[in-house]
Amino acid sequence: MNRKKFLQQTILTSGGMIAAPLFTNGQNNPPEGDPLPPEKVKEFVIAGHGNFDKVKTMLMELPTLLYATWDWGNGDFETALEGAGHVGNKEIAHYLIERGARTNLFVLTMLGKTSIVKNFLDTFPQYLDARGPHGFTFFHHAQQGGDDAKELLEYFQSKNLTSDKVAL
Repeated sequence: MNRKKFLQQTILTSGGMIAAPLFTNGQNNPPEGDPLPPEKVKEFVIAGHGNFDKVKTMLMELPTLLYATWDWGNGDFETALEGAGHVGNKEIAHYLIERGARTNLFVLTMLGKTSIVKNFLDTFPQYLDARGPHGFTFFHHAQQGGDDAKELLEYFQSKNLTSDKVAL
């Protein structure tokens, strides 16, 4: 190989090695970190139903528990926020949302976010039949919301949705 070919080959090879990561866009990179310990996820979801001090302590220890979901089986998944939602624990719900927890329409129903919930359900009326954690309905979540969700409770009644829970 002459000097000119050697330099051309070196430049092409080096350029390819530099550019390759730009083109793969991280597609072949494995996710970073290990999965959260399942026992911690379950403990956190249970705490989300009503143990505010434990929720705060566990989030300080493992901040990504905020996004964790526990599988109770048979398609029944639940986050700590959803646990707070179906038992009506607004203090824990607000705390988790303020920290960036992913919320859903069931929790927003319990919190009495009428315009958000009604606009969504008026746009997608078939979603009225959706099931929350453990099969709890929108009607159940509105009941748990008390005065804050009174308008939504009436809305669900007007839509003939009066069941608290349905099978998953």
